[in-house]
Amino acid sequence: MAKNTGNTADKVREIVLPVCEEMGLRLWDVTFEKEGADWFLKVLVEKEDGTLDINECEAFSRKIDPLIDEADPIDQSYFLEVGSPGIERKLRTPEHFERFIGSKVCVRLIRPDSEGKRELEGVLSAFDNGAITLDGKQVNLSDTAFVRLTD
Repeated sequence: MAKNTGNTADKVREIVLPVCEEMGLRLWDVTFEKEGADWFLKVLVEKEDGTLDINECEAFSRKIDPLIDEADPIDQSYFLEVGSPGIERKLRTPEHFERFIGSKVCVRLIRPDSEGKRELEGVLSAFDNGAITLDGKQVNLSDTAFVRLTD
């Protein structure tokens, strides 16, 4: 049985990163979350140009599945999902925010702001120390439910 020390997503990230590099893919995100009664390990990857097709997802999944099974970093049963982050991808890491400065984003706030708004849209103009600037308005990431790209 797996030893549950540290963050599951971080452990899986370490396992799959070499496979990404080997296959010419970029690791976008790894999450391990409960949906209803089931747990899902979601691994999102893309190619340098931001694309990914179903055959590449399948090939990547077939390579990482036995490695994750062998390392056994997860105590409970789960479903493995491999996919692309998509066009309206969530931005979660400093690298994500820095890469998409100048892009249009949607920000969902945990609580309404001083104007009573819970959702903001605009151009991401800066990222600095846990805060983003959206059309001149600074938003602390700790106050957000999510930030995602929009078209």
